[in-house]
Amino acid sequence: MFQGQFDFEAATPVDATAISDALFERGIYWSSGRSGILDLVAAHKWFNLAALKGRVDAIAMRREIAELMSDVEIATAQREARAWMTMH
Repeated sequence: MFQGQFDFEAATPVDATAISDALFERGIYWSSGRSGILDLVAAHKWFNLAALKGRVDAIAMRREIAELMSDVEIATAQREARAWMTMH
């Protein structure tokens, strides 16, 4: 449990790019197999979301991943991205 104190005077707001960066990192995680599992559907989903949040390099990554996927897998990733957007 955190036992310290927050210095709200020195705190800075979260940069607007932090969200797209976190989404992009999730895409990298699933596309690289860092966890021991390569999940192209999840990678496409996270790169898609990062692109929607303004991360330009996520567009190229999403396109590269899509070349390795079937149409059904791409549709699944897009459906999951839409579902995530409606929940967040």
